[in-house]
Amino acid sequence: MKKVIDKKEGQALVEYVLIIALISVIIIGIINTFGGYLKDSITKTSCSISDKEYVEGEKPGEGYCK
Repeated sequence: MKKVIDKKEGQALVEYVLIIALISVIIIGIINTFGGYLKDSITKTSCSISDKEYVEGEKPGEGYCK
């Protein structure tokens, strides 16, 4: 007897891959939009820990410790 392969299994796998790809694109977009602000907040924290002065940059993400 031959086994009949269910085509729905392959279809479900493709749907999961598409959902993961969509979520990845959304997360990358969010990181690109808000990544500079996150970098600035981490830099501010590291400046305060090392007793240095935080200098704000022209754009988000360009700040540094002085």
